[in-house]
Amino acid sequence: MGYRLPLAGESRFALWSERIAILAIPIAIGAVLLARSGKADPVQAVALIVIAAILAMLALAVAGVGAIDIWRNGRTGLFRLLRTGLFALLVLGGPGWLAIEAGRLPLLNDITTDLDDPPEFSRSSAALAARNGHVPPVRDPRERERQRVAYADLRPLVLDMEAEPAFRLVLEAAQKLRWRIIEQSAPGGRSGQGRIEAIAETTLLRFQDDITIRFRPTPAGTRVDIRSASRIGRHDFGANAKRIRRLVEEILASRE
Repeated sequence: MGYRLPLAGESRFALWSERIAILAIPIAIGAVLLARSGKADPVQAVALIVIAAILAMLALAVAGVGAIDIWRNGRTGLFRLLRTGLFALLVLGGPGWLAIEAGRLPLLNDITTDLDDPPEFSRSSAALAARNGHVPPVRDPRERERQRVAYADLRPLVLDMEAEPAFRLVLEAAQKLRWRIIEQSAPGGRSGQGRIEAIAETTLLRFQDDITIRFRPTPAGTRVDIRSASRIGRHDFGANAKRIRRLVEEILASRE
């Protein structure tokens, strides 16, 4: 009979890496569900997501030690390491993409089509009540230059039509995007200007962002300026610029 080497057993590092990764999953899912249901404020939801991401990264680190343990000591646990990697990637997918966007895009959370004279948000009682008293602050002039470089395509939209039909066209486009209209003022009066105030929700966590749209009559038709601002965080990861582009695309598509 041949001599058989005793089994080295399963790597404890592989076991604990999987446990940590599994713990991160319900925390991440819970954060999303709490944010979407409104049972947690955005700051709390983000904090939970950060905790889940830290746990996922810790699981990967422990898995790395487990891989060395398996290689050197001949222990089992390879499939646990593979599962750990899968669980960790599921948790880190979203934060990882945001990290890439944060490195690629400038630190901005307030975007406008008019850098010289950005539309101001309404401070009426109705608008303040809808925004829970929040008013996006006045933009820092240094931010304008960062936007000018990063989003050179964002410019005022000039529609070759009178202010009233232009106002209706833009209002319908905003409603198609399922923005919540909290205030509207049709063009008229001495200045001839009009305004639409709206609130949009982010897709996954349903965080609320604020939009104001200004209408000004011009010799060429009606100038439309859009401003979109995030309530949470200093970096919007390009969300506000995308939101403005979607509205412009919807407006132009409605004219065809």
